[in-house]
Amino acid sequence: MRISWITDDQTPATVAYGTSPGDYAKSATGTTSFYQFDVYKSGQIHEVVIGPLHPDTVYYYRCGGNSARKFSFKTAPSAFPIKFAIVGDLGQTEHTNSTLQHISESNYDMLLLPGDLSYADSWQPRWDSFGQMMEPLASRRPWMVTQGNHEVEISTPPFTAYNARWRMPFEDSGSTSNLYYSFSVAGVHVVMLGSYTDFDPSSAQYKWLQSDLAQVDRTKTPWLVVLIHAPWYNTNKAHQGETESVDMKKYMESLLYNARADVVFTGHVHAYERFTRVYEDQADDCGPIHITVGDGGNREGLATKYIDPQLEISIFREASFGHGELEVVNATHALWTWHRNDDGEDVVSDSLWIKSISSVDSCKV
Repeated sequence: MRISWITDDQTPATVAYGTSPGDYAKSATGTTSFYQFDVYKSGQIHEVVIGPLHPDTVYYYRCGGNSARKFSFKTAPSAFPIKFAIVGDLGQTEHTNSTLQHISESNYDMLLLPGDLSYADSWQPRWDSFGQMMEPLASRRPWMVTQGNHEVEISTPPFTAYNARWRMPFEDSGSTSNLYYSFSVAGVHVVMLGSYTDFDPSSAQYKWLQSDLAQVDRTKTPWLVVLIHAPWYNTNKAHQGETESVDMKKYMESLLYNARADVVFTGHVHAYERFTRVYEDQADDCGPIHITVGDGGNREGLATKYIDPQLEISIFREASFGHGELEVVNATHALWTWHRNDDGEDVVSDSLWIKSISSVDSCKV
């Protein structure tokens, strides 16, 4: 587990941890860095990797030289079942607070976020306030994210703040960029792609994706889940015709189809929409389900206008703030549920039992 925290003052990049409250039998040391953005200088960004750790275990820890602040987190399980909380376009509004409150009640194991985190939009103090807002949840469970358009910012190079603050384990999957990577957890292989870096067949990302998908062993990870920011399928009037959607789909859709991806989660459009299994704009039993969850609570509001009549491949759509949960029960079945902020956490607004494509004989390649 990589633990990241930011301080105003110098403090050791050290994490002390253990499996009992107040008993920090082990420690690890990492690195400290900062970044400059115009006249803004970040705090001290500390990163420490601790482990090896036991799966599905609560660890208690404290960071740096501040013994007063004590935290705990639970590692993800090593086998089914596993529950992912999935939400995009979070921002930091009252709607965001409601979303986070609902997620905190869901007993999730890991959070997946398909881009657009803080909506700092180059105003760097918003990254600090976002970190403070996320800390109660992100300090207790693994958060795995990819970037959206609001992470680009007016900086040279792009993604300066995002890459400095939200470092993902991209090297572990052979990627050379924090903007795309993959990891496996509890029988699920998760691929995080970058909508706002090169994705054509000559690009590093395309070649990395080819290599990564070729190495997936569906006997070990029966499920293949993909996250992208800009949706490839969308019947909302917002964000139609953008190259990050149209061209990335043109270049990469066949890679995911041939790899038999199960689900593709996206953000960008500030609404919820679930498609059937689809490939090349047609229903296809061997294609992935596409689900847009860009409804986390951002300050730009909801995208309320849809294209009518509704396409047959679009099964459910609604412009409401909320979040989703993917509970992978075993190697063959998972339960997807979407929860509106307007309702209690125990109220399900949309749901679907999903059968893994790897267990469908007619789809095996």
